[in-house]
Amino acid sequence: MAEANRPERAKAILLITVFVAGLSTILYELLIGTVSSYLLGDSVKQFSLTIGLSMSAMGVGSWASRLFKNHLLFWFIFAEVCLGVVGGLSVPTLYLVYGMSDAYTPVMIAFILSIGFLIGLEIPLLTRLMEGDFSLRENISNVLSLDYLGALVATLLFPFVLLPFLGIFRGSLVVALLNFFVALLCLWYFKAWLKPRGQSFLKGLAGSLLLLDLVLFFNSKSLLHSWESSLYQDRVIFSEQSPYQKIVLTKNRDDLRLFLDGNLQFSSQDEYRYHEALIHIPLSLAARPEEVLILGGGDGLAVRELLKYPKVRGIDLVDLDRAITELAQQHPRFLEYNQGSLSNRKVTIHNQDAFRFLEKGTKQYQVIFADLPDPKNVSLSRLYSKEFDRLIEQRLAPGGIFVTQATSPFFARKAFWSIKRTLSEVFPHVRAYHLSVPSMGDWGFVMAARHPLEIGAVTLPPKLRYLTGPIVEGMFLFGRDVEEISVQATSLNDPKLLEYYLQGWKKWR
Repeated sequence: MAEANRPERAKAILLITVFVAGLSTILYELLIGTVSSYLLGDSVKQFSLTIGLSMSAMGVGSWASRLFKNHLLFWFIFAEVCLGVVGGLSVPTLYLVYGMSDAYTPVMIAFILSIGFLIGLEIPLLTRLMEGDFSLRENISNVLSLDYLGALVATLLFPFVLLPFLGIFRGSLVVALLNFFVALLCLWYFKAWLKPRGQSFLKGLAGSLLLLDLVLFFNSKSLLHSWESSLYQDRVIFSEQSPYQKIVLTKNRDDLRLFLDGNLQFSSQDEYRYHEALIHIPLSLAARPEEVLILGGGDGLAVRELLKYPKVRGIDLVDLDRAITELAQQHPRFLEYNQGSLSNRKVTIHNQDAFRFLEKGTKQYQVIFADLPDPKNVSLSRLYSKEFDRLIEQRLAPGGIFVTQATSPFFARKAFWSIKRTLSEVFPHVRAYHLSVPSMGDWGFVMAARHPLEIGAVTLPPKLRYLTGPIVEGMFLFGRDVEEISVQATSLNDPKLLEYYLQGWKKWR
């Protein structure tokens, strides 16, 4: 190939390939890290593994590039095609493996290492291909700057375009199309510099694998539905990847279930137990509960219970995910159970982060409820930290009460008591209680206030489905296998709760 006489268009094509290499590098890392966090939890661990293994494999690929001394263009296009098929199939394969075997982690590592190796191989090959076009200084500058620019674009595309509009499954297949596009572009433009035999091989390989990618993409909806149906016990009636989480609704006769990132949020068969315990006990102890704040609770079920009290005049509901609150306002099955509570004139919905909402506002509330997901990752565990609890304390009116769901004292014993310990470092009076929710097991709550919490003063509204006075008294008693143990509080700097939570649930999953 006469590199020294290469036209400007050829140089531009090679520079485009550098940009796409940087783009696909980050996108594949983000896709695998995200799907692993979704399926396995512990996002810090998953992204650390993905980034660390990928970078080390890139180093191996860069070292291995020295072994390729001739036919650099052929080997580059071959590596690009391989990257497209390995990267594109990574997420679909991981979905399949997760549902069929216990081999998810080794398969995930194999994909990360393969993708990292191929990307590490590409960059040195591209640099050497452009040796005759630019000086060494310009060559290194062009390659690194475009590679880093591609990485920047990838970090913007992933959260704002790829994830919300395509989802993880189809997203990997679309990124693969970029790799195939680069390979075919090089094949078309540089065909004169490839041997006929190599050209035919690459055309056949790229064409067949591109066809496979397109078939998977256009059948992704049915493939995902089949996969989700095998993963969940009941029929999937709704599935959506929001910018924040995977939302799945399942139905079996009269049982509607909501799952977020694979974790059960409620079963319509017994959710009333959970929501009666969350709402009615603290509300009955609060002085003049007129203004109420709910953090989380986008399903509207907690609001349904609050609306049983005429004295509650205003309800601010803060849920980060607009997709959840819209689903709860529009889906016929949701409306059947939450009784259209989110459309009540007393309710104001704020689709924003709970931490930011507390930081930015000044309004005070007589009762604050935290109906948030479990602290299964760093982002969620910060909503159970001392810093978060201090913000809660500042927004509580005199005589006010705060209550949070606190995961299971049986399945995640250390995590449950860590939440109580953390609240005890902010509030002088803290009480923990629990109950049995058949679909979820033994589930707990922690209540906190500046004044003593007299459980004997709890008064319940009529016609509740589960709670009675004697049952409430028993909820504050803990058996020996779930009684309070010595644990550390959790903070933003030292999220011990996350460690406790993952440790507790690991053996049950």
